[in-house]
Amino acid sequence: MSDGVLDEAYERLHRTGPEFEGWLSNHGPMAVEALVRHGHQQRVHRWLDDYLGRLDELPRGLRPIDDWRSALGDPKRAGDWLTYFDTQLREHPWRAVLGTWWPRLLPGIAAGATHGVIRVGHAVRALDSADDNPLRLAELGQALGYWAARWQPIPGTDQLLAGEPERPGTGDVDVAERPGTGDVDVAERPGTGDVDVAAALAGVPRIDDQIGGIRDRLGRLPDVPRWESALAALRPARSPAEAQHGLTTLVHRAGLDYLRFGHTNPVMLVHAVTAPTAVLRTLPALDRALWAPSLTAAWAATAAMTSVYAPADGIAPPTVAPATPAEVFARAARHGDEHVVKLADAILDAYAASGDDRLLSAPGYAGQLI
Repeated sequence: MSDGVLDEAYERLHRTGPEFEGWLSNHGPMAVEALVRHGHQQRVHRWLDDYLGRLDELPRGLRPIDDWRSALGDPKRAGDWLTYFDTQLREHPWRAVLGTWWPRLLPGIAAGATHGVIRVGHAVRALDSADDNPLRLAELGQALGYWAARWQPIPGTDQLLAGEPERPGTGDVDVAERPGTGDVDVAERPGTGDVDVAAALAGVPRIDDQIGGIRDRLGRLPDVPRWESALAALRPARSPAEAQHGLTTLVHRAGLDYLRFGHTNPVMLVHAVTAPTAVLRTLPALDRALWAPSLTAAWAATAAMTSVYAPADGIAPPTVAPATPAEVFARAARHGDEHVVKLADAILDAYAASGDDRLLSAPGYAGQLI
């Protein structure tokens, strides 16, 4: 990765806020990380020249975060959350901060139409090769702060995540809490057929009234008779390895579903793929005890996006000109839309894991639709 270009991009973007024009997410940090990751750093500054004009300034803080529970999900405290995580990441190792806050934020995975977790996933990937890079640490802080400010649960997931670990204390990091490395011992894998993602996705019911913004749509899920039983259809992972496999399969199946359903809402259905991808990318930085609940939350996010945006019946997958993985991303980069770029980035991860050539059509299809 070209460290200089990405860091220059972060420096430009960190003068802007996490949202603009009300509730629209700032996709800049995610898109530029993907462009640089795939060797298209020469496009980054020109892309930013066009994009930055849309964005708002950094939000101002009101008061320090003291009782984090009461401030969680309060968008008026966005500036306070950004300051809080900036301080935490200056004072503690980033994996310790992430490990403390991941289980607190995970139940609110719908934050910012899942852009909170997606931005964190890109930030963690950028930090993998630059642990002490201040601009990348700042990006993780802004990502976590955005997630905290827009924290939003998906209806029905409270019972699924009820038994997951919570960190004691006031919200400050205890570095000693983070003993794990996140590495998987393949001997733990009990069998990959047990987490039947395809069957679970096929059973997701749809809301009747697919109009309005995501907050309105998610609010209709409790009225769907089979919603909670559909959420529970994906059996929880019994080991870290099974959780990793389940997430990998979830991204794969969501990518294939985009080809069937993407025509109805080509932008929002991208997030059914990119949200679980972000969770999957973050796993190696987390204690393995957090991997199973991470699958549960990612599954809920993809199921919810499917329920509120996808039709009950899909169409035949479209015909898209074949391309190598490198060309798939190059086409997305030339297209320039941030959702097309991010989908291509996620799809290439899924393709690398599965070898399924069908996936490579999805970014080109999104480019036709968006």
